[in-house]
Amino acid sequence: MALEQLRSRWEGLLPPLLRRLSWVSVDAMTWAALPVGLAAAWLIATATNDASGALRLVGGALLMFLAMLIDGLDGAMARSRGSVSRWGDMLDHTIDRLLDTAWVLALAYNAAFCGDAAFGWLAAWFTLMGSYMGTQAQAVTGARNYRGFSRADRMVLTLLAVLLTAALIPSGNAVFGTAPAPLDSIPITPLSAMVLVSMFGGIWTFLVRFRQAGRDVRALDAEDPLPQAGDGA
Repeated sequence: MALEQLRSRWEGLLPPLLRRLSWVSVDAMTWAALPVGLAAAWLIATATNDASGALRLVGGALLMFLAMLIDGLDGAMARSRGSVSRWGDMLDHTIDRLLDTAWVLALAYNAAFCGDAAFGWLAAWFTLMGSYMGTQAQAVTGARNYRGFSRADRMVLTLLAVLLTAALIPSGNAVFGTAPAPLDSIPITPLSAMVLVSMFGGIWTFLVRFRQAGRDVRALDAEDPLPQAGDGA
């Protein structure tokens, strides 16, 4: 979507930074996003509805943003060095999926602002399924499918939800009420709303990408069929 289009602009600002990071390996940069992102998840999941919790949420948002920056740097580093590899692509996607899951679960597990593990795991499942269709399309056709609710969109909205919650805590307005049955055990907050957005965004993304991937794969099958049993006998 629109936020994905900012990637090329961001990479245009990178050359000076990449020169300063010439001593860092691409794999090390990719791995670095994982502990930073997990630390962000821990801060968000353990934030309470008080001043201390607000600071945790701000800290979690800052670490999330740092993990996103690191995630954007490793690919640029690989391209600038002419060291793009299949291993690097697989590692990057794997860590992205781990952090996607950790961040959705952090929102859902937060006892003060959501506190429903089942809701979180369901949202994480659909989030992963949406991402799966993009990477599976790439594996089969060679072209990445970015349609639907992109990772960049989800991350920006998650950051906004976390920061909004932190901003509302001092006034006592971070919890708006409770959800209607059967979700009446879940408070209505920016964090619980973002879990819901992630869940439906994942469903929509899966359906949109599945439809497009189906067309692309059928066209590829028609153009270049796979070898069949008995061919060449």
